[in-house]
Amino acid sequence: MTDDLGQSTRTTEDLDPKRAGFVALIGEPNAGKSTLLNRMVGAKVSIVTHKVQTTRSRIRGVCMAGQSQIVFIDTPGLFVPRRRLDRAMVSAAWGGAADADIIVLLIEAHRGITEGVKGIIDNLKDKIPRKMQVVLAINKIDRIKAENLLCLTESMNEAFPFARTFIISAKRGYGVDDLRDWLAKEVPASEWFYPEDQIADLPMRMIAAEMTREKLTLRLHEELPYQLTVETEKWEDRKDGSTRIDQVIYVVRDGHKGILLGSGGETIKAVGKQARAEISVFLDRTVHLFLTVKVRPNWLEEKERYSEMGLDFKDGD
Repeated sequence: MTDDLGQSTRTTEDLDPKRAGFVALIGEPNAGKSTLLNRMVGAKVSIVTHKVQTTRSRIRGVCMAGQSQIVFIDTPGLFVPRRRLDRAMVSAAWGGAADADIIVLLIEAHRGITEGVKGIIDNLKDKIPRKMQVVLAINKIDRIKAENLLCLTESMNEAFPFARTFIISAKRGYGVDDLRDWLAKEVPASEWFYPEDQIADLPMRMIAAEMTREKLTLRLHEELPYQLTVETEKWEDRKDGSTRIDQVIYVVRDGHKGILLGSGGETIKAVGKQARAEISVFLDRTVHLFLTVKVRPNWLEEKERYSEMGLDFKDGD
C-alpha cells in the first residue's frame, strides 16, 4: 500500500494482525482458575467459592488484548473421581485441555507439588501432544516465602518442560497482565471467534443458574452443595425492561430440602436476594427471581441434568 508520494505505508492491522485462540486453565480444585478467568475477562463469568470442585462444566470467557482474542476455558478441577458426576467433570477438564491451543497449569504456591499436581503432570505427558505449549502459573504467591517460591519454580520445570513460568496472584492481579500479554502474542493468527464485546460463551440462563448455585455453595455446609444442582426453567424478558427468571434447585433428600429452605424459609429467601442482586447487575436490568426446591433422589444419574450442566453423561460411565 502506498501514499500520494509513492512511499510504502502500513495499516494498523498490517502491523498487528488479528489473533485468536483457546487457552485452557487446568489445575487441582481451588487452584484459582475461576478467579483468574474472571480477572482476565474483567467480569464475573465463572463462580468462585472457597470450596473445592465448585466449577462443574467448561466455561468459556472471552478476553480482548489488543488485536488478540483469547478464549479462556475454565475447566473443573482435576482430582481422583469417585462418582459419575466426578468422572464427567474430570473428562470435561481434560477434553477442554486437549481442544486448546495453549494450556495454563495453575498450582497453589503454598501447597507446592502435591500428589494431585504430580498426577496432572503425568497426564500432561501422556494425553497432550508434545507440540502444544503448556505454561505454568504459580498462584497465591503472597502465601509463600521468596526462597521457597524459587525452589518450587525450579522443581516444577524439572518435572515438565513448561514453555514459560509466570508468578501470579489471580485474586490481587499481580502478574496477570504479563501472562495475558504473552498469551496474546502466542495464540494463532486468526479472525476472532466472537464479537468484540462478548465476554462469555455460555447461555445466559446457565450463567444465572450458576450465580444462584454459588450463593447456595457459600451458604451451605459439608456435602450438601455437592448434592444439589440449579436449573433455569423459565426466562421471560418483559415489556417494562425487567426479566423474570424461574429456577429450580434439585436436592437428593427431603432433609436437604428442609436445610435449604431454612426456618420460615429464611435461608432460601437470603439466597434468592443475593442471587437476584448479582444477576441484576450482570444483566444491567431489574430481575425478578423465583426459586423452587424439589427433591429428586436420582438427579446425579439423570442424563438431562448433565446436559443442563454442559457435561457429557457418557463421560461419567
